[in-house]
Amino acid sequence: MKPPRTIAYLAEPNAGKMAFFRAVAGALGQGRALPTWPMSLRGYPETAKRAEDCLRRAKKQPRGPVGRALKLAFLKGRYNWARRWFAARPGTVALCWQGLTGTRRAVMEGARDAGAATLFAELAPLPGRRTLDAQGVNAESSVPRASGAYDTVEPDHELLAGLREGFEARVPRRRDVSQSDAPLPEGARFLFVPLQVPDDSQMILFAGWCGGLEGFIDALAAASAALPKGWHLRLKEHPSAKRSVRAQIERHIAAGARLELDNARDSFAQIEASAGVLTVNSSMGLQAMFFGKPVIVTGEAFFAFEGVAQPAGCAQELARLLADPGALGHDGELRARFLTWLARDYYIGFDGEELSDPAQLARIAETIEGAQDA
Repeated sequence: MKPPRTIAYLAEPNAGKMAFFRAVAGALGQGRALPTWPMSLRGYPETAKRAEDCLRRAKKQPRGPVGRALKLAFLKGRYNWARRWFAARPGTVALCWQGLTGTRRAVMEGARDAGAATLFAELAPLPGRRTLDAQGVNAESSVPRASGAYDTVEPDHELLAGLREGFEARVPRRRDVSQSDAPLPEGARFLFVPLQVPDDSQMILFAGWCGGLEGFIDALAAASAALPKGWHLRLKEHPSAKRSVRAQIERHIAAGARLELDNARDSFAQIEASAGVLTVNSSMGLQAMFFGKPVIVTGEAFFAFEGVAQPAGCAQELARLLADPGALGHDGELRARFLTWLARDYYIGFDGEELSDPAQLARIAETIEGAQDA
């Protein structure tokens, strides 16, 4: 009889994340929380490169050569410790939250180089669900980016309609951003642009040709000149962003850019009233699909492929799409299959305490066993 599989998860100072870790570990075997600070000075041939890669991805970059040296030393120590820890415990699975940047990345790279299977957790853009992926999250996830991958999926329109009813606008953390139910101006013709958190990993790693939030706003201002008469881009700052970009937006508006900033009205009401959504890679781009809206994506995202969304891979392509916003479209049948697969087969049902669908965990268990057998 096989001993229970151990899921070793990197401890987080967040009760919700830890509850998900415990639920996953309990469903797949037994759990073990890993501490945040242990390091090992004894390195490997790959240590320096792994640490450099992790530092390059870090959300907070050190100031000056001393800070950089200290951060690199810590990342090296964490990588060494994780690799040594997992190498000594064959069959143990490494689980962490997101794992895209910095210290979390160092631990997961150490686990991978030790031969351990990995699991990456993250929030999901659908209610009552979480992300759990053996490859990564967001643009690094295992979600197929080809329409043929969904040919055999039977669309569940009832499921999709129920999920749409469950969307709720994010509670703002800023006084100047709200979710008011005030009506939008009658007859307004616009594309809605939900802005993202400037230093979020989505913007740091996957913003593409725009280079980040400020670059995205500059690109919007330039491309807005291509809009037909009477149209505008309607922007809203992220309710959780600690840093405002209002001043930059207002400078562009004063210079004649066809932008409007609406931080007051409910985000989903603005989606419903729009002719489509334009985003770098926000989850609201995916959520807009449940409202039947065309979606333009300028950055890297797992949902940025033809038929489901309209990728804009450069400034010229963005301007071309904005020149005829009424012609924006999508493949409704493909999108329904894609969204059904995400909701039913990819994201993990989680009520805050327990996982809700054993079949989803069976898929994850198969993935883990395949990785361990490879």
